Amino acid sequence: MKKTTNERVNICIIGAGYVGLVSGACLAEIGHRVVCVDSDPKKIALLEKGVMPIYEENLETVVKRNVKAGRLFFTRSIKDGMHHGGQRAEAIFIAVGTPPREDGSADLSAVENVAEEIALNMSDYTVIVEKSTVPVETCEWINKTVVRHNKKHIPFDVASNPEFLREGTAVGDFLKPDRVVLGCPTRQCEAVMRKIYKRIKGAPLLVTDVKSAELIKHASNSFLSTKISFINAVAQVCEKTGADVEMVARGMGMDKRIGMSFLKAGIGFGGFCFPKDLEAFYWLSHRKGYDFELLKSVKDINEAAKMWLVKKVQDELWNLEGKTVALLGLAFKPETDDMRFAPSLDIIAEFKKLGAKVRGYDPVSQENAKGLAKGVYFAKDAYDCVAGADCVCLITEWAEFARLDMKKVITLLKHPIMIDGRNLYNPAKMRELGFIYKSVGRQ
Repeated sequence: MKKTTNERVNICIIGAGYVGLVSGACLAEIGHRVVCVDSDPKKIALLEKGVMPIYEENLETVVKRNVKAGRLFFTRSIKDGMHHGGQRAEAIFIAVGTPPREDGSADLSAVENVAEEIALNMSDYTVIVEKSTVPVETCEWINKTVVRHNKKHIPFDVASNPEFLREGTAVGDFLKPDRVVLGCPTRQCEAVMRKIYKRIKGAPLLVTDVKSAELIKHASNSFLSTKISFINAVAQVCEKTGADVEMVARGMGMDKRIGMSFLKAGIGFGGFCFPKDLEAFYWLSHRKGYDFELLKSVKDINEAAKMWLVKKVQDELWNLEGKTVALLGLAFKPETDDMRFAPSLDIIAEFKKLGAKVRGYDPVSQENAKGLAKGVYFAKDAYDCVAGADCVCLITEWAEFARLDMKKVITLLKHPIMIDGRNLYNPAKMRELGFIYKSVGRQ
């Protein structure tokens, strides 16, 4: 695909974490010149060697291809990123971390620090794009911060461009998105943002005011979290009445107004986006004078879904003191190494509190889990994990676990007990093999 100079935008992305690195690589892939900035010297050193700091399908290929093509660069300096190779960045994306505080609000100190640094290094009209997931009105604060430190009175605009990337499919999600949301305060800003996304053909483009764009991300993730918690609550009713949640979800999903997506019962959602955004949206609504009680219930149901698994183990093993529980899967979902807010962490903590010994295995996130879950035996493979355990629990539905030799698994277990937290296996087949098999919302 031929790239012409007038179609290219010089872009600086500040923050080479999950969102920043994927966005930067993909923007380079569609023809722009991108410089990714990160303050972590180890991360930059890895990226310069072509080593990915995160696990994400196809990311390494895209990064290496665009580095080789001279479209993707890495640096630790914001000033260098904004003027790399003597070329000024026309658009600067802020993609730094916005971790949750104890009260549920987002810590935006990194965003403020970056905004100040941008103000000090601008030399001509610049579009500053808020890419991190932030509460509504953050762009206002970025604008105020830049004005305060913009001593040369360089013209600029602050835009909101929320990301909708799913871990495990992030590269595809960026290049073939459901929609691109652009919150632009001026037509000049809109023209730059349209130019950036022009090469993503067929993507529905929604141009809004800045505050609406900021709110779309939190509202979207909170709604998806609500769907997950709703079907998990339905699963509890199914267990108590003898219904099958898989059939109920299928019947619901056939209604086009509802759809099948996110109607999969299990042990709750995790990851960095859903729990954090749910908390932040609730906190923001409360601060603005609206008690969004529904979101609190969504969170409570999600916490209860994790403990459902522990309760099922207790129902089968009675006292857990000194007994061994094997956990298959540790990451919050398949196809990622992300352990942030992973249900497995709370489940492990509860098992250990009850005196159980915990064995765990994950095909990808094992190393990340070791730093977060202490006192756990990390197995070399799934069979090593279940060997000698009093029961096994399916935590993450990796494809590898669907292909396990269950006849071998049952011979390795001390007791043939399987608690399936993701409804991965067929109940009839598992019982036919001799398992005492429990799953979510299915008899």
